Amino acid sequence: MRKSFLVLLLLSLSACATLQGSDPLRVNLAGVEALPGEGLEMRLAVKLRVQNPNDTAINFDGVALALDLRGQEFASGLSATRGSIPRFGETVLVVPVTVGAMAILRQAYAIATGSNNNSDNGKITYFARGKLGGSGFGSTRFEARGDFDLPPGLPVAGKP
Repeated sequence: MRKSFLVLLLLSLSACATLQGSDPLRVNLAGVEALPGEGLEMRLAVKLRVQNPNDTAINFDGVALALDLRGQEFASGLSATRGSIPRFGETVLVVPVTVGAMAILRQAYAIATGSNNNSDNGKITYFARGKLGGSGFGSTRFEARGDFDLPPGLPVAGKP
């Protein structure tokens, strides 16, 4: 009994040691598509390009995502997707997210009035954070920042 406890303890410590020193995942917003929504909510399929700069594959069982636009909470979602990101490889994950009516109104107002001036020349800043559910030893968290252009023809405060 004591030997098996020692073996289990050593295996646990060696597993933790292999997780240390790994580089963070590189995540970029690859695309957004509309999904059917219900009532006052909007649903989107957010595509994330996830790159693994490490020399071991990352297996995952589930994805959680929160998305902020212009410094304000905008959408969140979950997916029970299972998969693996190969060593020194990448994959595109699709996470369905829900956007509440108030978040839509806040963003529309900010764009129309130019308030919360976190955009420049029609660009919208985003911040995505989430995690890949662990398939064994815990979860892998990630963050991504960037900006994207507003669709052409959308009125922006201060622009004709």
